[in-house]
Amino acid sequence: MSAEATNPGAAPVRRRGRPRIDLRRLGRVALLGPVSRDRLPDAIAHVAEAHRAHHPDADLSVLHRAYVLAESSHRGQMRKSGEPYITHPLAVTLILAELGAETTTLTASLLHDTVEDTEVTLDQVREQFGEEVCYLVDGVTKLEKVDYGAAAEPETFRKMLVATGDDVRVMSIKLADRLHNMRTLGVMRPEKQARIAKVTQDVLIPLAERLGVQALKTELEDLVFAILHPEEYAHTSALISAATATAEPLTAVADKVASVLREAGITAEVAFRPRHFVSVHRVRMKRGELRGSDFGRLLVLVAEDADCYAVLGELHTCFTPVISEFKDFIASPKFNLYQSLHTAVVGPDGEVAEVLIRTHRMHKVAEAGVIALGNPYAADGTAPSAESAADAAPGAESTDGERADPTRPGWLSRLLQWQQSAPDPDTFWTTLRADLAQDREITVFRTDGGTLGLPAGATCVDAAYAQYGDAAHSCIGARVNGRLATLSTVLGDGDTVQPLLAEDAASGPSPDWLDHARTPTARIAITGWLDAHPGAAESAEGSAPEGGSPGPQPDRSSPPARPGPTGMAPRTVSAVVERPDTTVRLAGCCTPVPPDEVTGFTVRGGAVTVHRLKCPVVARMEAVGRVPVVVSWGDAAECRVTLVAESFGRPRLLADLTEAIAGADAAVISATVEPPSEQRVRHTYTLQLPDAAGLPALMRAMRDVPGVYDVSRAQHPAGAI
Repeated sequence: MSAEATNPGAAPVRRRGRPRIDLRRLGRVALLGPVSRDRLPDAIAHVAEAHRAHHPDADLSVLHRAYVLAESSHRGQMRKSGEPYITHPLAVTLILAELGAETTTLTASLLHDTVEDTEVTLDQVREQFGEEVCYLVDGVTKLEKVDYGAAAEPETFRKMLVATGDDVRVMSIKLADRLHNMRTLGVMRPEKQARIAKVTQDVLIPLAERLGVQALKTELEDLVFAILHPEEYAHTSALISAATATAEPLTAVADKVASVLREAGITAEVAFRPRHFVSVHRVRMKRGELRGSDFGRLLVLVAEDADCYAVLGELHTCFTPVISEFKDFIASPKFNLYQSLHTAVVGPDGEVAEVLIRTHRMHKVAEAGVIALGNPYAADGTAPSAESAADAAPGAESTDGERADPTRPGWLSRLLQWQQSAPDPDTFWTTLRADLAQDREITVFRTDGGTLGLPAGATCVDAAYAQYGDAAHSCIGARVNGRLATLSTVLGDGDTVQPLLAEDAASGPSPDWLDHARTPTARIAITGWLDAHPGAAESAEGSAPEGGSPGPQPDRSSPPARPGPTGMAPRTVSAVVERPDTTVRLAGCCTPVPPDEVTGFTVRGGAVTVHRLKCPVVARMEAVGRVPVVVSWGDAAECRVTLVAESFGRPRLLADLTEAIAGADAAVISATVEPPSEQRVRHTYTLQLPDAAGLPALMRAMRDVPGVYDVSRAQHPAGAI
């Protein structure tokens, strides 16, 4: 959003305590030159034109007022590129207008950086444009680093996702905002480009995919590809340029398809659809040498759903079909609203042409996803203006008590649920990336007729926690399609699953369940129970063979295929209780370290488990009548932590990083440096800190080393700990 905002010669202004400004006075002086009241300034004429193409009856007066406020409040601010800052909200708004966003979204888009970067307040946005626009602007406004420090970015995304749960248009604006920033990222330092591109790759692109906004997703993929893999990008670009310079082999197939459909009396548009850079790269990785037809696909657009199947029948009759390539996403839409028929046929010259068949409406949704739905919160399903929608609260319910919002899919509901149990910013950030990496979803049926949406690869453990929540702690097995199955059984799309619960509700999960859990909901719940019942966990794990040692325990923050952060492990437990000879353990759910405010609870076996005061487990313990134990930190505040630094390769990089670590009073226990890949180097350090409170400062010092673009907790257990 405002990463590139600068205000030469002016000191940064905090939002707190800002004096109210006269918006009407700003409006009078906002425009350069006279502009009649009944037309928009030339600066947003192209936005209005794109908007009217999708919404001919849209009221443009509210856009006029929003532009006046945005231009006047950003006046004097410049982007790093040297352009006036107002060009950024205009570009973001144009992106959304071209995708068919309704007026309320465009109004909020024009204003999306005003509260963050200028003296405009949310109250003023609410007064001038209504509650709905205010909600959208607030949803995309970043949290300040001065308040949140290193946690500002993950907590900003958490805030944004929670807001998206009530109004999906928040994320639409964020995606368009990131796309324009990525388009103009060349003015940034290389390490900052890489850092932003990595977050885009891990978080924003998966969100664009899940919301079905393919037009934004594909361009973001190409921009990230160019930054993180420049050599592969250059090679792919050369292949596409060479293919473009020659005759397109699919042209003959497209002409033949159009002719066949005309003879069959089917009205259809047939067009060549080129693949984007990442798509071409993936095909090359899959097939090796590329064929001429691999650089694009044919797109057939028709009026009705039935016409899609009529086209499919004609193609499979008049051409030789490649049956293995057929997919029906109309009868079974993807979880991101996508619908289309996919097939492949052999053309007259032996070229294999991939064909996409969809209606015009399906094509609009395939490109724009949730943006194409207009305003899903309007009671009549239409897209009201910002002013007429001002009185409707986001996330309103329909008269039958169900949400009127069709864009709150299962994956988003699950994400909003598990994030409440992940108060630690690092845990949230790592779990979010792991969750979004699971890019396919399945639907399984419950025996009571309901359904569960789960990520591909989910097991009966995940289904149990999705259906029963914490009550699934007593699960002893399941029935899958009527047959008894173990909890580790992987579920398939369309399976019927019935988790079986033990009569003894006091029983709990085994640590082995973490080997099978794929959803954050299940992993966080299991981890919380095991940390609260360490004695039961040890009993379930059993003892080591005589003369041996226990095997490695599963990481409790993530599934084995994508383990979560190692976290900080104290060399010796430094929390103490006023009970002699009592075993004290630090809870893994909230990873308390000095100087956190903590409390403890006695668990099975007489041990005391220590939690942060704000940990959700504390509230649950107190709700069931558990008496807290007074806990304090002892003198031993040392901790070990494993950090991964990603950087561009350069001379003296290792020496500079080591110097930054030493300057933060941390000792290097072990270090590994992976071989460079495309001029990028990954360093892994296991460090001993004299005080856990110094970790954020250490990570900032490492990030400040020239060439370093990311420093994060290790995503695998460190052997040195």
